[in-house]
Amino acid sequence: MTIEASTEPPLIIERKNNVAWLTLNRPKQYNALSLTLLDALDAALEELARDPAVRVAVIAANGPAFCAGHDLKEMQGASDSNFAAHLFQRCSAMMLKIAKLPLPVIAEIQGMATAAGCQLVAQCDLAVAADSSKFAVSGVNLGLFCSTPAVALSRAISRKRAAEMLMLGEFISASTALDWGLINRVVKAESLRAETLTLCETLKAKPRDALAMGKALFYRQLETGIEAAYEDATATISCNFAQPAAQEGINAFLQKRKPEWN
Repeated sequence: MTIEASTEPPLIIERKNNVAWLTLNRPKQYNALSLTLLDALDAALEELARDPAVRVAVIAANGPAFCAGHDLKEMQGASDSNFAAHLFQRCSAMMLKIAKLPLPVIAEIQGMATAAGCQLVAQCDLAVAADSSKFAVSGVNLGLFCSTPAVALSRAISRKRAAEMLMLGEFISASTALDWGLINRVVKAESLRAETLTLCETLKAKPRDALAMGKALFYRQLETGIEAAYEDATATISCNFAQPAAQEGINAFLQKRKPEWN
């Protein structure tokens, strides 16, 4: 297995005003997901899951690209024949941690997001992109169908549009990604951070426990039949209703005042 040559950390972790910023920091490699970077992301997500002070997580990136997918040079240069399989397993485990993290995760995209980079966008709960950004799952052009990115992509956009991206391997623009539902908002590049901060502030104003419970239910019910989904959702909303945050929210609404949440 290869080791990061750079003395710079592959992932920069900052906490500001109850928001955790996870910044991909391999700009010269277009933030390709090396094993070291994947391990850093995995460890950061594990830590955030245990930190009650963090209300929102943002995955951002330094340099001209958001993420170019897996590091093909690392994969090709690995001496271990099982390295690629291990890398894909680590990536899938990290993506699952995003889905299971008990707080909203926002992707902030300032450049291209390809292959596993596009998977990362699709896996995040919300995504804000600069109007100059572009997206592709282009592994098929190299003879390597983007099978793992297909999991997140096919759950974020319609089946036909996911199939088009996966089979044609062509880039789509930020405006098309917005229209297809891959991302939530598109802004001018100079307004990207401000838009992300606005979204963070909106999310921080919601009860943390309610968002955590709701996010878990949201992803669970997507994978079940409609009867089981309604049964699970009914139990979840009943439990949510009994929580102090919900009671305070309802009382505040009836009393025509702002709720006072921790």
